[in-house]
Amino acid sequence: MRILLDTHSFLWFIAGNPKLSSTARSLIEDINNQRLLSVASLWEIAIKQSLGKLTLAMPFDILIPQQLSLNSIDILHIEINHLTVVCTLPFHHRDPFDRLLIAQALVEEIPIVSADSAFDAYSVSRLW
Repeated sequence: MRILLDTHSFLWFIAGNPKLSSTARSLIEDINNQRLLSVASLWEIAIKQSLGKLTLAMPFDILIPQQLSLNSIDILHIEINHLTVVCTLPFHHRDPFDRLLIAQALVEEIPIVSADSAFDAYSVSRLW
């Protein structure tokens, strides 16, 4: 199964944070699943880190490639068809990063691993 990790799911997973549900952890650890992380999540992490709202265990340019490789997480690039869907989404969720993740999940027809119940207002499958 292909799964898209919400930004917090990725961060909680790599940090071993107990906020990550056991279901989410099992999905991410399952080597039979193709784990995807959006470029939008990487951008969000970089912005929050630069603003001092997020402290990483290592520098961004070391931690992110290391964790993507170590955990066999693939990057989901932003495509025009993803952005086209963003243009049509109702504003149940106002966070621009999450809106892009929702659009990507819709276009790619994949579930999102997320604790964010606001995703449920859209026709995406949220796993938690």
